[in-house]
Amino acid sequence: QVQLVESGGGLVQTGDSLRLSCAASGRTFSNYAVGWFRQAPGKEREFVATIGWTGIYYGDSVKGRFTISRDNAKNTVYLHMNSLKPADTALYYCAATIGSAVPDPKRYEYWGQGTQVTVSS
Repeated sequence: QVQLVESGGGLVQTGDSLRLSCAASGRTFSNYAVGWFRQAPGKEREFVATIGWTGIYYGDSVKGRFTISRDNAKNTVYLHMNSLKPADTALYYCAATIGSAVPDPKRYEYWGQGTQVTVSS
């Protein structure tokens, strides 16, 4: 069992940066792939980034602006977000899977409650 808690969201302006954190319980956290997803009102859940033993992958809309990283000693995965745009406004979730790092949210077994990111124009 893995429990995930996101933090770091907030209200920022266009062009600003934010760092989201996903803190996980469990001693074998390093065995899990962790992904970030986001969902805006009225839209489907969108893949943002994922990190695991198979590599690091990003969604097309965030490539070059967002960076995912992890600190297994702290059981934490980070999402560094630069050059934020109003289109990045969403509830951001982190999720974990014992499987490969993939963009399909259905492949992730554990989910956090989300942290809100709002980017004003």
